[in-house]
Amino acid sequence: MTKKFIFFIFCLQIGFPNFAQKTPKNAAKLQKLHIPKDSRHILQEDGTPFFWLGDTAWELFQRLDFAEAEMYLKNRAGKGFNVIQSVVLAEFDGLTQADQQKQLPLINNDPAKPNELYFKHVESVIDKANSLQMYVGLLPTWGDKFNKKWGIGPEIFTPENARIYGAYLAGKFKNKKIIWILGGDRSPENEKHTAIIQAMAAGIKSVIGNDQLITYHPMGADYSSKYFHQESWLNLNMFQSGHGGKDIKNYQMIRNDYNLSPIKPTLDGEPRYEDHPVNWKPELGYFNDFDTRQAAYWAMLSGACGHTYGCHDIWQFFNYDRNPPVSTARTNWKTAMDLPGAYQMGYMKDFFRSFPWQNLVPDQSVIKNENPEDAGFQIAAVSKNKDFLIAYTLYGRSLKIDMTKLSGSSFYAYWFNPRDATRIKIGDVKVDQTFDFKPYAAGPGTDWVLVILDRAKISGHKN
Repeated sequence: MTKKFIFFIFCLQIGFPNFAQKTPKNAAKLQKLHIPKDSRHILQEDGTPFFWLGDTAWELFQRLDFAEAEMYLKNRAGKGFNVIQSVVLAEFDGLTQADQQKQLPLINNDPAKPNELYFKHVESVIDKANSLQMYVGLLPTWGDKFNKKWGIGPEIFTPENARIYGAYLAGKFKNKKIIWILGGDRSPENEKHTAIIQAMAAGIKSVIGNDQLITYHPMGADYSSKYFHQESWLNLNMFQSGHGGKDIKNYQMIRNDYNLSPIKPTLDGEPRYEDHPVNWKPELGYFNDFDTRQAAYWAMLSGACGHTYGCHDIWQFFNYDRNPPVSTARTNWKTAMDLPGAYQMGYMKDFFRSFPWQNLVPDQSVIKNENPEDAGFQIAAVSKNKDFLIAYTLYGRSLKIDMTKLSGSSFYAYWFNPRDATRIKIGDVKVDQTFDFKPYAAGPGTDWVLVILDRAKISGHKN
């Protein structure tokens, strides 16, 4: 029995059909995405919100042959991912090391002279992802090709050839389900860098118009909004909370973008990766599934339009027999595809989509207990209509909730376990000024999501 079916039965038992996202009739077809003015969310053609659940597969086009790429994409589709973030001109010798089809991307490293045989493979992989109901978050290039702050490079872009290259890619992929991601782990640091990005964006826009979305992937601890928020081509913001330490407060980065004008959606496009050494130092340990969940729920309850997961072994497609490990990768990518964090991101997406999650508004004032901003910082959000509340707690810390923030006269509550997607009934909650909720387990690696629902909105619930 699948977890989705179990949740369906659960919904029937407690009866909150008003909260369930309806599946569109044309769910088998990827829809065009758009962002209305002053919206914090991406919408599909039918008006339903699109929950971005990304995976960073940066080296997908270069390091895998088609059969391997298909294996990876089927795995990710099965876990609920719907955006695959991949780079056309890859980071590691992406200009001089042939892909698995023995092709280089450019002729004489000239962005104005693409090698069609290389791009034929890229197109095939994009088509496969689209056929599996996943968009491709397509990076035209890794950032070292215009700003070699570190890495291999070389810097090959000028504003002139960046526009030509952007228009070429857009022409080739204008009919695909693409979300464009400029940047590539780099931030512009001078006028030339900015001019290159602006030109590449202009080249893409000259072909696609408003038919595809564009964002920007900066380097660690940085924001797209810092450089391009006012640009009309930047449809949504992306930031990178990165891998520099445990418990990075990505919720603060969400808040930075959330409070900007004009309003645009935002998300963490590169958080701490599962199986990545903390601060690139194995002696400090490796991030695990708890770290990925912490980043995801902190972000979502702070107002993100979705979230990107990452695994250190996956982005580089580490294979002992083919590529040396980057930054002490330790697990073959085929094994790493099934690390627990990857499953748990799918649980998270399904959990939020079981509500009108686009109506959630971050609200820390509902938490009345002491809440230090440490590794166990608790996050909460309340719906615009005040008819449901979701709060996230770590290490088994209790939550004291101000029930007056909700509109009803009686409530129903339960715990959601983000580790295995099970639910534990709390039951009816009295209308007190505050109410204490204590999780069922505590300790390292333990986290819980509290759900409180307006009882009047739960038709058919049996006491």
